[in-house]
Amino acid sequence: MNGLPPLDLSRVPGVLGRIVQERAGDYREASPEPGPARPAARRFEASLNGPQLALIAEVKRASPSQGAIAPLDPALSARAYEAGGASAISVLTEPRHFDGNPQALHSVTGAVDLPVLRKDFVVHPAMLREAAEWNAAAALLMVSVLGTATGAYLEMTHHLGLDALVEVHDEAELDVALAAGARIIGVNNRDLTTLNIDLSVSPRLIRLARRRGFAGVLVAESGYRSPDQIAQVRGLADAVLVGSSLAGSGDLARAARDLLAV
Repeated sequence: MNGLPPLDLSRVPGVLGRIVQERAGDYREASPEPGPARPAARRFEASLNGPQLALIAEVKRASPSQGAIAPLDPALSARAYEAGGASAISVLTEPRHFDGNPQALHSVTGAVDLPVLRKDFVVHPAMLREAAEWNAAAALLMVSVLGTATGAYLEMTHHLGLDALVEVHDEAELDVALAAGARIIGVNNRDLTTLNIDLSVSPRLIRLARRRGFAGVLVAESGYRSPDQIAQVRGLADAVLVGSSLAGSGDLARAARDLLAV
């Protein structure tokens, strides 16, 4: 397939801008070749498409907003999340700000049968090739980072047999995701340039996506700490992605069960 368009990461502000510049440096010498096409399994998409609100539980040891959260063992954490009713697992592989690494992803894919999302700041085709080679079921694509290149990165993600969680934070980014043909759209309540959270963002943009005819999977992301907060998107979202509150709970299986309680 054709090469991907270059990214202008200088336009990405704040904390997010610093992180993506670092990740671009990490992959400066990597080959942009995607490798051979792989069949689409759509395991991640299917796991979120059931009648009940699905939980994507995150193996998250640190974050820019909180610093160190918990020294989680990735495999044990994933098994606990599975026991607590999670439908999929998200694994951070960004090393500087989230204490993630490739081995964490390998450990999780080897420990559970649930589909696994590689959670990172994709700025280079090699990151998608790695996700496929590391047996992830899906990769995160951030419209705030990829901009007009979102569609091309989505095409490559699908070429590699991966699902893509296409993340948006505002109406303009939603328009880009819809135009790109995203099948799974995540709405992030956290403004990654300021790290501020607004739990009204997901319900508002999820309703807007449906009004615009989006029939795919919608995921509410970031800031959820209680069943009452989850109730704000129950019946609207297909899934919710939760990291910090689960990771720092001390009892991952119980925290997952409690969060999903109606």
